[in-house]
Amino acid sequence: MTEISTIAIVGGGTAGWMSAAYLATHLPKTISITLIESHNVGTVGVGEATIPTIRRFYQSLGLSDEHVFKHTDATFKYGIEFIDWYREGHSFIHPFGLFGQGTPEVDFHHYWLRAKKAGSVEPLAQFSLGVQLAQHSKVLIADTPAQNQLDTFDWALHFDAAKFANLMQQVGIERGVKHLVGDVKSFTLEHSGAIDHLVTNDGNVINADLFIDCSGFQSLLLQKTLQVDYVDWSSFLLCDSAFAVQTGKSQTMLARTQARAKSAGWQWTIPLTTRTGNGYVYSSQFQSHEDALQEFVSSLAGKPTSQLRTFRFTPGRLKEAWHSNAVAIGLSSGFLEPLESTSIALIETAIVKLTQLISTGHFSEDTRTKFNYATACEYERVRDFIILHYILSKRSERGFWHAVKSIELPSSLRDKIEQFKKQGQIETLPWEIFGKDSWLAIFDGFEYYPERYQSRADNMPLEYLNQHLAFMQQQISNLMQSAHDHTVILERMSYGR
Repeated sequence: MTEISTIAIVGGGTAGWMSAAYLATHLPKTISITLIESHNVGTVGVGEATIPTIRRFYQSLGLSDEHVFKHTDATFKYGIEFIDWYREGHSFIHPFGLFGQGTPEVDFHHYWLRAKKAGSVEPLAQFSLGVQLAQHSKVLIADTPAQNQLDTFDWALHFDAAKFANLMQQVGIERGVKHLVGDVKSFTLEHSGAIDHLVTNDGNVINADLFIDCSGFQSLLLQKTLQVDYVDWSSFLLCDSAFAVQTGKSQTMLARTQARAKSAGWQWTIPLTTRTGNGYVYSSQFQSHEDALQEFVSSLAGKPTSQLRTFRFTPGRLKEAWHSNAVAIGLSSGFLEPLESTSIALIETAIVKLTQLISTGHFSEDTRTKFNYATACEYERVRDFIILHYILSKRSERGFWHAVKSIELPSSLRDKIEQFKKQGQIETLPWEIFGKDSWLAIFDGFEYYPERYQSRADNMPLEYLNQHLAFMQQQISNLMQSAHDHTVILERMSYGR
């Protein structure tokens, strides 16, 4: 059992300052927290799109939506639009919300599948308030709890990741985090293999009971110092390179992220109130740097307003995110392409898990085991969800899109697909970020449907079912009538400073 009186966070940026702010808020005040940040390493800054968990995170720090919007150039995000993924000219939306109104015994999609088989139903997207808000860039802020599944939805933010890190820094320092600026020169290990202290280039010696590695792709503590192995998932996820650049503010302020399939990967477009974030994630195995750059730059809607940044990465995760007395959070723990905006979400969940596990002021081998198990599960579940987008595609060109259909699937994903195909069932696994309706959105978007629906969906006459479906559509239409234009709401929240 190791008592914790001091914590050292190596690295600032989004992961470092989110960790500092949250730990300083939720751990006993007797624990001293120091963050060491290098001026020579900037924030990667491409994590501009989030999922709804970000709001619970900053609200737990006492920050309001309005406050975060004002300080991060944020816009609303109700989902992700996937363009040209299923086939060219086709698009669909993965919303933050539910589809239709089911019963305790039968999920809604089984009723919808029954009506579809009878040839008498509208597209599944018509039964999602989240899809409608994202599609039409409308904003609906619920003043009261949802009354049923039809008006259940959630939303996230697009924001400037560097400005959000600055906001987290303010919170952390206000709550007692010590901030040191300097490069880490060396680490000294104890005989047990644990880290005893680190030394910065200007001679500062930092001792700590627990070290948190937020050094990004460098992984200074876990990989370089403690030699923790990295689990390479390049055989599952073929993209290994990316470009990112900013362009001017869009004239059309969408309330959704756009992910457009390209010849060897996909391109993101993220609207902020002051600019637009753009990036291209691709496989260097199937497209050269020069060709990828040309394809990316030629497709930008506006003129670049920042320096273009280039990234190379290996998809995967550390074998152990917590080894000895060091914990990796963020890019130092692993990386999965940002297709479903999970980079910051995985930072959040790691911080929350860590805080819960050390809330008593100590840790043990059992603590590490629990953290490592949960972290591995989360990364694997996200990995499987991302793979699903590729293998269901009907894009016919050879090269990248042909190769992704030939990968050997992880058994966890293969089992999940087979279960849905045969019975229409979607099992929610432990430590899974995306729930049933998210998986359903992807299956539906790629027009991948079960062989049969659940027999209990036959518990009412078809005419009666159709009446219920029509009523659901009308309810969603009524809710949309009370929604506001995205731009109007942003003027109130972001511009009214």
